[in-house]
Amino acid sequence: MAPKARTTAKARNEERRAEILRAALEVIAERGYRGASLGAVAERVGLTQQGLLHYFPTKDALLVAVLEARDQWDAVPTNEIRLDLLGSLVEYNAMRPGIIQTFSALLGESVTDGHPARDYFTERYGSVREKFAAVLRAEYGERLPGGLTPEAAAPLLVAVMDGLQYQWLLDPESVDMVGAFRAFLGLLGGGERDARGE
Repeated sequence: MAPKARTTAKARNEERRAEILRAALEVIAERGYRGASLGAVAERVGLTQQGLLHYFPTKDALLVAVLEARDQWDAVPTNEIRLDLLGSLVEYNAMRPGIIQTFSALLGESVTDGHPARDYFTERYGSVREKFAAVLRAEYGERLPGGLTPEAAAPLLVAVMDGLQYQWLLDPESVDMVGAFRAFLGLLGGGERDARGE
């Protein structure tokens, strides 16, 4: 096969994989991981289930690829994460409820024994807590105004972000996810920021 033909075939293959991942995100958001079938994903992209297996040999492989793709879309280099930008991240998440719904559905299901995403989320949360502790340390030093260490405050920061996402997904008209998160940042800073993050 000529180099140009190989490049074109590879590009088509990558485009098809991306299309499958988007469809999988939609199906998982609608039905949850356990309710999502390879057949439903395949149908959404105009493939047979056998055709889908050419790209992702198992449902677990598809799930891992979906989670990895989400991480790539959201990737921010650690040295660029700042406390004032976390409010912007929450605002960005509010503009893409489908992805947040998928992530939340998978997260909720992953706490069960044997779930294929359990290791992924366990490792991810460990990494996120470390990053947030570093962000808090850069902002406040070894103690936040309320007396917590960055390591003690980091899990709270993660819990508020994810907990607000669940509440917002259930009742977006009543829960101001962005405003509530910015208000929490103000609490962390001992009132140094108001609810608008100023």
